[in-house]
Amino acid sequence: MSLSGAQVIAKALKQQGVSVVFGIVGIPVVDVAEAIQAEGIKFISFRNEQSCSYAASAWGFLTGQPGVCLVVSGPGVVHALAGVVNSQVNLWPLVLIGGSCETTLEGAGAFQECQQVEMCRPYTKFSARPQRIELIPTVLQSATRHAALGRPGAAYIDLPADFIQGSVDTSVVPSIGPLRPVFAQADPAAIREAAMLLANARSPLIIVGKGAAYARAETAVRALVEKYQAPFLPTPMGKGVVPDSHKRNASSARSSALRTADVVLLLGARVNWILHFGKRFNPQAKIIQVDVHAEEMGTNVTIDVALQGHLPLVVEQLTAAIVEPFTAAPDTNEYVCALHEHAQANGAKQAAKYADAQVPMTYHRAFYEIKQRLPTDVVLVSEGANTMDIARTVFDFEEPRRRLDCATFANMGVGMGFAIAAQLHYANQRVVAIVGDSAFGFSAMEIETAVRSRLPLVVIVINNNGIYFGLDAAEYERLEAQGTLPTTALLPDIRYELVAEACGARGLLATTPEELGKAVDSAMEHDGVTLINCLIRPGGYQKLDFAWMAK
Repeated sequence: MSLSGAQVIAKALKQQGVSVVFGIVGIPVVDVAEAIQAEGIKFISFRNEQSCSYAASAWGFLTGQPGVCLVVSGPGVVHALAGVVNSQVNLWPLVLIGGSCETTLEGAGAFQECQQVEMCRPYTKFSARPQRIELIPTVLQSATRHAALGRPGAAYIDLPADFIQGSVDTSVVPSIGPLRPVFAQADPAAIREAAMLLANARSPLIIVGKGAAYARAETAVRALVEKYQAPFLPTPMGKGVVPDSHKRNASSARSSALRTADVVLLLGARVNWILHFGKRFNPQAKIIQVDVHAEEMGTNVTIDVALQGHLPLVVEQLTAAIVEPFTAAPDTNEYVCALHEHAQANGAKQAAKYADAQVPMTYHRAFYEIKQRLPTDVVLVSEGANTMDIARTVFDFEEPRRRLDCATFANMGVGMGFAIAAQLHYANQRVVAIVGDSAFGFSAMEIETAVRSRLPLVVIVINNNGIYFGLDAAEYERLEAQGTLPTTALLPDIRYELVAEACGARGLLATTPEELGKAVDSAMEHDGVTLINCLIRPGGYQKLDFAWMAK
């Protein structure tokens, strides 16, 4: 009995436990997609390779298993590199499978010929082509292992057309099994040293990164916070590892917490631009860093204690080594009370922004109206510059892996791919994508993908007519007539809800807080795709400030 190369890869994916593949078919991979479906694996066909690679990237973060993406040769692989690099930078597991030209035609100017293995190698942990059809499962197993184990990342497998369409006897095809991860604890001596620093701390701060969310460390981290009673600060995608409602959450006093902490415990958080490269830390602070990757220790800051290992296990070790809370009376501690006062003051300022009744709406008023109507277990996808940044301060999360955004690589266009992957993973929960108008433009046609896949997505486009800031119709016409139209301007008041309707979704327009509230309520009751076009205050022409890149 023989199998085609397409069947070999499909069966190998099944043996690895893959349940969904994201991609776009065409020559030569259409046979692979059909073989995948024949194995009972769901295939979600997208409209753009960037979006399907982003979906696979998000799937890796949400499930802890490599997201799998299948694309055509040449341009397909080039476009899918967006998700590959996103996974590699964010440390999420992804396996990209790309078709390629026949091995016998390499160098002859073959259809979509491209040096794909070499092209992907700098952006992956593993990039290879099987030497023979029967070796496809072995190469897949290596790719999956590299993607998921140790420090997660991306992998690439190249499938020539003659391998896909060729055949091989089943007797020579090896059977592979699912991944069996191996986890390690930290050095006990280093644990004792870290515990001593924490015991002597007067103003400790725990920073919870998205690495803690990815590692499923919520049980261990919550136990640590309860025992040690130190304030904690979640990074944007670390939100929910400890509930945002917890009284030790210092998010609303972020700057003060970073400035005054004398011991900082980093849990799966890299000291990169998201944490201001450590420049806002107290210069005298002692730093304890927990990470699976030794080379990450000490990036941008001097580390006093490095704890390498699987984060849940290391946190359990640390919690066991801690004898008591950092202070006898945490609720009345001077440091804790000072942070609480800062948080209350910032909260009052935020509440005033929520109350702004002017029309067009501000970001804060729009987000406030949305927030009141979302269930506590909502899964929120957030992308766009101001849209994402302001939303981070508004929406709260009680569980981990419920907030997805542009993350470390900060790339636009991830929203629809992330939302589709999230809705597939959280089949019984509502997924809401709140995206800026410019960001939505990168992947707007994936509305049709969501409709075709019968996913009950809610997409809210925050429409301010531009990138960062837009113009109202009068100012747009005036500047256009002068020849000084800013490069950040988009056409005013684009009717995105009509685009959604053309793709089979429900489209709703909201121009006031009342209309937005009614639209969100309606969307949450609908079991199909709804897009709300939310018109907000454009902001007008102004100079952009990128100071955050250095600070």
